[in-house]
Amino acid sequence: MPLVDKFPSLRRRSLNRGDRLLLLAGVVAFFVLTFLPGIVSAGNTSGGAGLHLEAAPYSRAAGPASPGHAVPPDTFAWSGKGSAQHGGNGSAMAAPAAQQPPQNIPHYPPASAPTRIVYPAAGLDVTIHPLTPTPEELDSQAIVPPITVDGYWVTNFGMPGAGSTNTTYILGHSWEGRDAPFNRLSAASTPGDIFEATTASGTMRYRVESVDTYVKSSLKDSPIWTGVPNRLVLISCYTEDPWGKNVVVVASPVPDP
Repeated sequence: MPLVDKFPSLRRRSLNRGDRLLLLAGVVAFFVLTFLPGIVSAGNTSGGAGLHLEAAPYSRAAGPASPGHAVPPDTFAWSGKGSAQHGGNGSAMAAPAAQQPPQNIPHYPPASAPTRIVYPAAGLDVTIHPLTPTPEELDSQAIVPPITVDGYWVTNFGMPGAGSTNTTYILGHSWEGRDAPFNRLSAASTPGDIFEATTASGTMRYRVESVDTYVKSSLKDSPIWTGVPNRLVLISCYTEDPWGKNVVVVASPVPDP
């Protein structure tokens, strides 16, 4: 007598639906545990060329990002060249007299904090807030403005007006998936454009000298950080490569007639 006839339990049993589901679940679990960690870690790298900091909750006071919109690139590399040592000669409460005027320019208001930029050709009209780098940002030469659509004046460099002793730097985020004012610097800024900077003591007109893009890793070593009294520099992320490049608009004042 065949062995399988003598012992019916040895007969080959076909898999029922429950058996097949258990087998499928086991196969799926194997692939998840084996391959998923590598996929997740490969997709968790930061953009840029070593200057973009990992995204993390930001400590400065800032409104939340709008739902459904991608958070903009967050880090701007800057240079200590031309700035005052740790804290600078400009701050939100600094009086214009703190900057001793090397010359008198009667048509400029006294040097003071910028509060608004109106750039008609680029469709840009933004409120400007003071932004003082933290000691950690001074050491790392990377600064993170609050995640908003406004502009931020880096207080430890210059301020516009009569008595200015340094370049004024204003940063603003470009946004992915959202129309935001600083997005337009990449597409609509042109040398020769005229815009206005309103300060705490008046308004100054500026003419754009140059519009350039810089790889983020080279921004802190670029010539834009040379201190020039009353020069104004707008910096944002370049919309065609927001994680890898910055757009920089350099402008000089136009005296009133």
